[in-house]
Amino acid sequence: MRQTSVSRLFERVGERLELTHICGTLDRTLSVSEERVWPADLVGHLNLIHPERLQIVGMAEIAWARRQTANRLARYVEEILSARPPAMIVADGCEVPATFERKCAAADVALFRSPQPAASVVDQLRLYLSREMAERTALHGVFMDVLGLGVFITGDSGAGKSELALELISRGHGLVADDMVEFSRIAPTVLEGRCPELLKNYLEVRGIGILNIRTIFGETACRRKMRLKLVIYLQRRQPGEGDPTRLPIEQDTMEILGVAVPKMVIPVAAGRNIAVLLEAAVRTTILQLRGIDTTQEFIARQRALLLSDNPD
Repeated sequence: MRQTSVSRLFERVGERLELTHICGTLDRTLSVSEERVWPADLVGHLNLIHPERLQIVGMAEIAWARRQTANRLARYVEEILSARPPAMIVADGCEVPATFERKCAAADVALFRSPQPAASVVDQLRLYLSREMAERTALHGVFMDVLGLGVFITGDSGAGKSELALELISRGHGLVADDMVEFSRIAPTVLEGRCPELLKNYLEVRGIGILNIRTIFGETACRRKMRLKLVIYLQRRQPGEGDPTRLPIEQDTMEILGVAVPKMVIPVAAGRNIAVLLEAAVRTTILQLRGIDTTQEFIARQRALLLSDNPD
C-alpha cells in the first residue's frame, strides 16, 4: 500500500498553495491500495459519488451551496464527511461557509482555505500525489541527460559505464545519477529518474576515485531529474560469442515498474568509440519518437526494389 498523510501534504505544498488550516486533524492518510487506482484519483471537486477523495470546493460549489436550504446543505455535507475524506479545501478565495466549518470540526476532518483557483489547486495536488505516492525501484547503472533525452546506461560489470558517463559529460551532456538510480512511475507510462541524496553530483571512476561533477564541470553538468526514454546496455563480448543482430526488425525493450522502455545493446570492444555510438542511438530514438524509423524505411525501400519490374 502506498500512502502519505495530510500533515505531510500541508508541510510540502501548503506554502505553494497558500493553504490556511482552519480546523480538523492533520493525521488522516491518503492511500492507494488497488493497482487500478492512480494517486491523482485521490483529489477531486466536491463530489457525492467519490466522497472519500480529498474534496476541493471552488466558486461553482459555493454558488451551488448558496442555492440549497440550510438543512439540505447540512445533509449533503454530513453525507460526504461520513466517508471520512482526508481533508477539504475551500479555494478560489471564497469565504468558508459556516456549515462547512461546523461540520468539519464535528467530524474532525481537516479544513483548509486557499486564495488560488480551484482548478489549479486540483492540478497541483494531483501532480504532488503522483510523485509522492509513485511506485519506486532502485537500479544499478548511470542515468544521463543526452541531447535532452533521459538515458539509463547499464550493463555487464566492468563494461565502462562510469568512464562512458565521464566522456559524455566532457562532451556537454548532463549527469543525473551514478551507481544507483531511483526510478518512480509518476504516470501510467512515465518513469522519472533521480539520484539518491547521498550520491548527488558524484561519479566514481576506477583508478581515479570519486569525482564531484558539479565542482569540476560546473552547474550545467548535473541534472536533478529526467524522464527515462532509453536504456543502453553495454555488453562485454566473450570469446566465441556470435555477432549481435546487425539489422534488428523489432525494438527491444526493458520493463521497469511495468513500463516497457526502448533498449539498445552496444557491444564493448577495444577501439570502439562508445560515446559516439550512444549519441547515435539517442538521435535514432529521437527520430523514432517523431515517427521516423530508419530501419523500417530501409526495409520498405528494399521491398519496393524487389517488387519492381525494373530495379534501375
